[in-house]
Amino acid sequence: MKIDFVVNSLVAGGAERVLILLANHFDLKGHDVSIITFNEPEVFSANPTVKRVRLHDGKIKNHTIRSIRNLYKFYSDKKNKPDIIMPFMTQTNFIGTLIGKLRGIKVVSAEHNNHLRETDVIGKLARKFMYKKSDALTVLTTFDEKHYKSKGVNVYVMPNPCTFDIYNETERNRKKIILAVGDLNRYHHKGFDNLIPLIAPVLKKNRNWKLKLVGSGDDGAKLLKDLTKNYKIEDQVIFEGYSTKVAELMTESEIYVLSSRTEGLPMVILEAFARGTACIAFDCVTGPSDIITHNQNGLLIEDQNFEAMAKGLDTLMNNSELRIKLAKEGINSLDRYKMDAIYNNYLNIFEDILK
Repeated sequence: MKIDFVVNSLVAGGAERVLILLANHFDLKGHDVSIITFNEPEVFSANPTVKRVRLHDGKIKNHTIRSIRNLYKFYSDKKNKPDIIMPFMTQTNFIGTLIGKLRGIKVVSAEHNNHLRETDVIGKLARKFMYKKSDALTVLTTFDEKHYKSKGVNVYVMPNPCTFDIYNETERNRKKIILAVGDLNRYHHKGFDNLIPLIAPVLKKNRNWKLKLVGSGDDGAKLLKDLTKNYKIEDQVIFEGYSTKVAELMTESEIYVLSSRTEGLPMVILEAFARGTACIAFDCVTGPSDIITHNQNGLLIEDQNFEAMAKGLDTLMNNSELRIKLAKEGINSLDRYKMDAIYNNYLNIFEDILK
């Protein structure tokens, strides 16, 4: 099968990383795979056998019009036409679907943001009109699936693949640390400004526990450090800063907490599962409820219910058997996120629409 993955650029983003993973895996399975971009930069690189097509040239200043023209012209040569175009990200989905329809090529669009997230005019047009024209649309969560189904879109839930190594723990010997990871300057999005006040009485009650925040951001760090002083827990909150060793930090921590106000599909929970860390999360829009089944593989707390989150944290901190149970079930939950499972799901969609 000849498959073209289309994206604006290979900047160091989550969706772009997923595209590379998928392109590499389809390539390894023997498919004819190309990655098409419209702009620099190129931070990620694919397997040497994955073809790279850079449609970056042209005097047209408007990015969207230039990209449409370049892709339309590229597919004017019949030898360039694939069986499937798979554009990534909202704006690129508009371009890929339009050209796919004009050139008679099947299109599977990949949406990596929830439908409530703000977008520009092109993104709005993609969501309102183009997704119905796509032969299929993949979304990250059931929340978005329901929305697009109501709009008459042929939509499938397709989580991102989890490529994290599973940590084989022979004996649980962890530090009494509650871990949270994220850009500190995005403290509002990540809910860190709420996490510190709600966890303060819990930490004071459990003096042998610490909260560790991992992430960069000077402005956010200052605000959050001031909060720890106001709530008199500065001695129990560790600001780790930016780290390339998040997996190792998870391995040594007992609990991972997700306090976000909003998410897409939080891969950080899947990584915590892989490292055997017991997870607790607000049931925010969107993602945690697609990953966590309450009291089975984690604790899922009513969205922004601070009292319930504090109670859940206290329960986890004082119940080692529950932590071990949740950690084991978290690892067992990862099967449907493995690369082969995601590959087979995509392959089924491709084969269905090509019939």
